[in-house]
Amino acid sequence: MSLHRKDTDSAFEGAGSKAGLEIWCIENLRLVPVPKSSHGKFYTGNAYIVLKTVLPKTGPAQHDIHYWLGNDTNKVDSAFASDKALELDAALGSCTVQYRELQGLETGKFLSYFKPCIIPVEGLYSSHQGHLNGEAYKFSLLTCKGDHVVHIKEVPFSRSSLNHNDVFILDTASKIFLFSGCNSSIQERAKALEVVQYIKENNHGGKCEVATIEDGKFVGDSDVGEFWSLFGGFAPIPRDSPSSVQKQSDTSSVKLLWITTQGKLCQTGTDSLNKKILETDKCYMLDCGAEIFVWMGRQTLISERKTSISATEDFLRTQGRSTGTHLTFLTEGLESNIFRSYFDNWPQKVEPKLYEEGREKVAAIFKQQGYEVKELPEEDCEPFINCRGTLKVWRVNGDELSLLPVPEQTKFYSGDCYVVQFTYPGNERDENLFYTWIGRSSVMEDRRDAISHMNAIVDSTKGDPVLAQAVEDKEPVQFFLIFQTFIIFKGGMSKRYKKFIAEKGITDETYDGIKTALFRVQGTSPQNMQAIEVDLVSSSLNSSYCYILQTETFIFTWIGSLSLTRDHDLLDRMLELINPTLQPISAREGSEPDIFWNALGGKAEYPKAKEMKQCIEDPHLFTLNTTEGDFKVKEIYNFTQDDLTTEDVLVLDCHREIYVWIGCHSNVGSKQQALTLGLKFLEMDVLIEGLSLETPIYIVTEGHEPPFFTRFFEWDPSKANMHGNSFERKLAILKGKPHNLEVSESTESFNILI
Repeated sequence: MSLHRKDTDSAFEGAGSKAGLEIWCIENLRLVPVPKSSHGKFYTGNAYIVLKTVLPKTGPAQHDIHYWLGNDTNKVDSAFASDKALELDAALGSCTVQYRELQGLETGKFLSYFKPCIIPVEGLYSSHQGHLNGEAYKFSLLTCKGDHVVHIKEVPFSRSSLNHNDVFILDTASKIFLFSGCNSSIQERAKALEVVQYIKENNHGGKCEVATIEDGKFVGDSDVGEFWSLFGGFAPIPRDSPSSVQKQSDTSSVKLLWITTQGKLCQTGTDSLNKKILETDKCYMLDCGAEIFVWMGRQTLISERKTSISATEDFLRTQGRSTGTHLTFLTEGLESNIFRSYFDNWPQKVEPKLYEEGREKVAAIFKQQGYEVKELPEEDCEPFINCRGTLKVWRVNGDELSLLPVPEQTKFYSGDCYVVQFTYPGNERDENLFYTWIGRSSVMEDRRDAISHMNAIVDSTKGDPVLAQAVEDKEPVQFFLIFQTFIIFKGGMSKRYKKFIAEKGITDETYDGIKTALFRVQGTSPQNMQAIEVDLVSSSLNSSYCYILQTETFIFTWIGSLSLTRDHDLLDRMLELINPTLQPISAREGSEPDIFWNALGGKAEYPKAKEMKQCIEDPHLFTLNTTEGDFKVKEIYNFTQDDLTTEDVLVLDCHREIYVWIGCHSNVGSKQQALTLGLKFLEMDVLIEGLSLETPIYIVTEGHEPPFFTRFFEWDPSKANMHGNSFERKLAILKGKPHNLEVSESTESFNILI
């Protein structure tokens, strides 16, 4: 099987084999590859195919296909682009998500590929020239909308184009002016400065002046006078000038329509949306108002998919829908989070057979053609901080905290809660990391007090430490790494726990070193190993692990048939910690003596299949908007350190743990408030990934990011040490000034010639 089949355009040969962007322009009904030097330069008279390939650390390659249509693109090229997007999807094993992108109305994901912006060029692309010749530099007035990705639109060079809500860039032959409407946000102004820098470097060779103009400031400054003179002199902008942003009504209900092979839209006959409605040999249209999805069953033909896309585009035209309506095309098994959110109880896990088969075939094709295809690596468990710091552990005991002696610091009880402080050497200073650890059997009062006690200790600690909440069985890897050796016993020592089990008549199972107990041994190395006391029954065993069974008279080590050599080493090391006095009896799975089973209450069934590690996706970054009591979440695609804007609160969702990042100029006043926001985020489960409410939550403040957070970014420490709001910081970078700025009260004092 070859990727270049007779029904696949030769321009797509090898497409998707490497991470990054690949772009083709449609020229005379041919696909012409666009060189990397021209990526981000789109001509208004052309249509383009854009393929984004991501090779995550674990799991198969991920592909997104976008076809971009300029405002002046003809219908033939538009239809050709749509067909070629489907053709590329088929060549990649039908495992892509496809998006239609219209000039000026692009999705945030598409714009995130071309930072800081896309400024479309009038005319047609030429593969011979790559640009239009003989252009005289002309004045242009641009609007900039957006705080993390920005939409750029050229508007008429007229005073009437200005308003108080937006940010504008006036690009002249010798100077670039940034005009900030008084109602625009600091983040929008900062993002517009990135666009100014882009224009300065690309249109002026880095040699032009830049001036920032504040809305309402019109006297006593030469740059302000020069700016308004270009518009024929100053005149007030009407206060009731509406923003050019037209909000689309969201009142329409969500509708699912079946698309026949003839392109007819038919009702599905049900108001409730359930995954079972979607048949694998059919195509459907999900109309969500501002966005429309076309779902294509795995068993549908390419011709049927083309018909469905044409029918949907015709529907938009005949219904008079907004040109801003986004179109997304999904293949069965690759449904996006937003699409799945419209259905009742969509299964959390999709059967791998639905799409992995196609991806595996494509991987085999690439290998056959000589392209490198990486195997899935093991999960990364290396420490990102110095784990030889100082450890303090307190047990919550009623209204008090009991500091544990050093030999007892690594021994926790499931019925208790603990506060952990770890101090380690950082860059130029000691850093502190705090955890509250919540035992599964602990009482609610101890859980609440654990948070309260941790906050009290943090308030008395110098610096701005990182805080985290961890629940038993859900601990993050970093938690285990600072302990290196960690043991969890059944029962508890807390007064409240003892009182609770006494009132409920529950037997006290607290481990005392003598009682019969079964421990599961786990971990990856001597610097990361744990022993967990489990229920004293045979069903607690698992062939993938090793166990220690202790009674008053003997001690067994049990080696699961699927355990690894490293597990056997950890078993021996942990045995020395739990009971170094008794001579152990080794029992391999399948050769256990009767006395072993008798101690467990008899032989019973237990898991014997190999435990498969789930593929961990790359992290996702979200902004949290908490204004006026509302709670809104928005994803930032292809994020970088620059997206950590000081006015924002963001969540980095790493699937097994989340980080709540608090900007210095955000409206979140305490770490407790940030923890509450983290819990709300877990409740929302934005990615519909089955996030547990017990997922570990880290609270990180700007300027004090730990290495196990910064590893997800290409981190520049100098940016993290900057002061001032985001506009002031970008302005300092544009001017080439030192990073350490003094915080000013307002950006209105910035009216600077660069």
